Amino acid sequence: MNRNQDFTKYMTDMMGQFPVDTSALTEAFKTQAAFGEKMSKIALAAAEQSAEISHKWTRETLSKMGPMAEIKEEPSDYAKAMTDFASASAEVAAENMAAFAEVAKKVQMDTVELMMSAGKEAQEDATAAVKKATSEATTAAKKVPATAK
Repeated sequence: MNRNQDFTKYMTDMMGQFPVDTSALTEAFKTQAAFGEKMSKIALAAAEQSAEISHKWTRETLSKMGPMAEIKEEPSDYAKAMTDFASASAEVAAENMAAFAEVAKKVQMDTVELMMSAGKEAQEDATAAVKKATSEATTAAKKVPATAK
């Protein structure tokens, strides 16, 4: 006579009473995918703006190099052309660095806003999932026959 009880049947019956709802995982995946998409849009917009600034800066620098390449009458004219180029380059650099700083500032603000929004959504999703799971577990526990308890 086998004195060891087979708990497999009891465990199978008990686990069968707890329905598995994958909708919470599906929603979490969708939320994460939406977050990734929004974050990518922020990064791509910043990259595009940075590329435009770099392109503009290069064009401006090249256009200001023209007078340095021209033949001068006096040696002092070469020095003046170099000084003018250096001065113009410093001005252009300051403008473009300020433009890069604005791009970085916008990325930072957008990222913080997105993170706060995502945190709030995650908290709401988690609260809803816990409430649903508690409700389902309570309902399932009430359905378990007294002999299985």
